[in-house]
Amino acid sequence: MPWSPRAVLLRDLVLGILGTLAFLIDLGADLWAASQYVLSGRYLWAALVLALLGLASVALQLFSWIWLHSDVSSPLAPKPPGRHLALLHLLQLGYLYRCVQGLQQGLLVWRQEAPSEFDLAYADFLSLDISMLRLFETFLETTPQLTLVLAIILQSGSAEYYQWVSICTSFVGISWALLDYHRALRTCLPAKLLLGPGASVIYFLWNLLLLWPRVLVVALFSALFPRYVALHFLGLWLVFLFWVWLQGTDFMPGPHSEWLYRATVATILYFSWFNVAEGHTRGRATIHLVFLLNDSLLLVVAWATQSAWLPSGRLLQSLLPAAGVCFLLGLALRLAYYCWLHPSRRWEPDQVDGTWGLHSLEERQLLQNRRMAHLAKNFFPKARDEAVLPWKGEMNGILKAGSDPARET
Repeated sequence: MPWSPRAVLLRDLVLGILGTLAFLIDLGADLWAASQYVLSGRYLWAALVLALLGLASVALQLFSWIWLHSDVSSPLAPKPPGRHLALLHLLQLGYLYRCVQGLQQGLLVWRQEAPSEFDLAYADFLSLDISMLRLFETFLETTPQLTLVLAIILQSGSAEYYQWVSICTSFVGISWALLDYHRALRTCLPAKLLLGPGASVIYFLWNLLLLWPRVLVVALFSALFPRYVALHFLGLWLVFLFWVWLQGTDFMPGPHSEWLYRATVATILYFSWFNVAEGHTRGRATIHLVFLLNDSLLLVVAWATQSAWLPSGRLLQSLLPAAGVCFLLGLALRLAYYCWLHPSRRWEPDQVDGTWGLHSLEERQLLQNRRMAHLAKNFFPKARDEAVLPWKGEMNGILKAGSDPARET
């Protein structure tokens, strides 16, 4: 039975609160682990944890600052003065600021008996940015941290209780971020039905099951060859970066910031699939899957041919077959999802990760994110004349009705 509008608003508000709490818990767990490593004299492990946390946080603040700087202030949720906003991002609080802003807007629309279309559109606008930032944080910080803690466990042959907690919360957080981002995108596509509970569970499971083997083999390689894992990552990252550049992404407001986006996408592709270009994605997704599978198999072979034996060798003899089973099961669930559980639609090309779909003209006139709209214009050529060109007026990243953007430039 479909949910009432107020129930949907309350659900989105609760999910937003849980997402913010999950981010804070994950941050606290990382700092706790780093402090435990310092107390036990493992300074290198502590430095790696803090380095991954710091680099991901800086990238997240850059994305948030660039987007806020290119977007116009809304009368519903005015931004702090420019200096205060810059200070928040320098203090690595930009993402939390966005979460609080999104929760405030979500609470505003839920408390209204009949929220206006602009209020609802602005809540969606904030939610999509938060979901994308959460996805970036997941693959820039959570996934590498998970790989690191697994490598530490495999190398030492034992695991502390806080490490097991970190592993469990990381896996759930990664899959949750993927599901939340996917659902957030679908709310912006009127031609698509929202994910049902069954489809959501399958989508959650296949992401988890495909990601687990990849993280395990990278962690295994890191435990065996700690001096070479950085070269392995850099080599594949450069390949993926070149591939993303060939696809001609145009997501960020400027050419320099676009490279930040491409570098982030290349990091995501090191672990999982992420679509960045228009057109049918089946071929590209298959190429990426085969490439990662072959790379993972090579990493396993490198372990099997080495005479050095990790303290957790017996554990690996059971983990590696389990990882293979997880991969096959995840692949089967992925095929089942897209064959039978993918929400039905009328006319719908493949979706670009990071885009909003085509809304009605009335919805577009309320509020629209320029970076999402630009990708939608490139990706939906059949609807370009109907849904994109009529937009008029552009101010710092938000399109409004009033004038032709082509004439403004």
